[in-house]
Amino acid sequence: MSRSGHAASVKDVAAAAGVSLGTVSNVLNRPERVSTSTRERVEQAMAELGFVRNETARQLRAGSSRTLAYVMLDAGNPFFTDVAHGMEDAAEDADLSLFLCNSNHLPEREAAYLGRLEQQRVQGVLITPIDPEHPLLEELPARGTPVVVVDRTRDVETHCSVAVDDVHGGRIAAEHLLELGHERIAFVGGPEAIGQVRDRLAGARLAVEAAGLPPSALHVLTTDALTVPQGRDAGARLLARPARERPTAAMCVNDVLALGLLQRCVGLGLDVPDDLAIVGYDDIDFASAATVPLTSVRQPRHLIGSKAAELVIDEAGDPGHHHEQVLFTPDLVVRASTRRPA
Repeated sequence: MSRSGHAASVKDVAAAAGVSLGTVSNVLNRPERVSTSTRERVEQAMAELGFVRNETARQLRAGSSRTLAYVMLDAGNPFFTDVAHGMEDAAEDADLSLFLCNSNHLPEREAAYLGRLEQQRVQGVLITPIDPEHPLLEELPARGTPVVVVDRTRDVETHCSVAVDDVHGGRIAAEHLLELGHERIAFVGGPEAIGQVRDRLAGARLAVEAAGLPPSALHVLTTDALTVPQGRDAGARLLARPARERPTAAMCVNDVLALGLLQRCVGLGLDVPDDLAIVGYDDIDFASAATVPLTSVRQPRHLIGSKAAELVIDEAGDPGHHHEQVLFTPDLVVRASTRRPA
């Protein structure tokens, strides 16, 4: 810090080192242009003064920042924080920072974040949108801010996107339960306005049809949100049915719902999987650590994030960038929460 008590400036550094402002600028931005002895003198002055580079000013001059941003759907769901870790690693490899925003399923909050991020000239936006077809997702790239859609797909290929084949995921989850002999399966999740819910349900229906069972073999329990409390509520509704009519298995749209359902079953003294087999989706870390380790459809969470970040970095820096729609294939991890019914 300068003797005046204010943050040291480039001018202070130049005076202390006995060089021009241009030389200090070169040390900061083009060090190869400065002799070793001069560079060391300037760096020593910076250290003695406690100089901290004003990155905001540099970004304003450059027209963009060294920052990416991820607008996640729900910070309370470990799936999205795991995806963010993958983004963070890719950003760090590119010497960029990652700023995290949580829309919390609120359209007005999502729109406000997008507006602020554009004003701050972030280098690129990664987003798990509430509505993948929202006009804002078209407007930002048109004004120069690249956008990559994460964990969602769009009807048009005007953006890069990174997602998982959720129809396949729903199908393999239901097939697993059908192969174990379950003929009454509850599908727990909603609302169906969410694309993943629709796709995973469509996959489950394909599995039921392929098994030669009637559509009624799949009992849809719609939830208002994808949270632990909603999973507990779904469990209460499911277990309130007469035992002879009750599904013997449940597949949940995500692990958070499945953990809520499992919690309700354990709280009522029911045996999982003998009284109810449960399959989750995402394979978050808590799935394997549950009281009854949870069978789950595994998504490559870290890879989803890192690939999305690589795509937005490429779009920001390459005028010849071509949009990619990446679709990963999930797989099933079988644990103690499913086995052949007694």
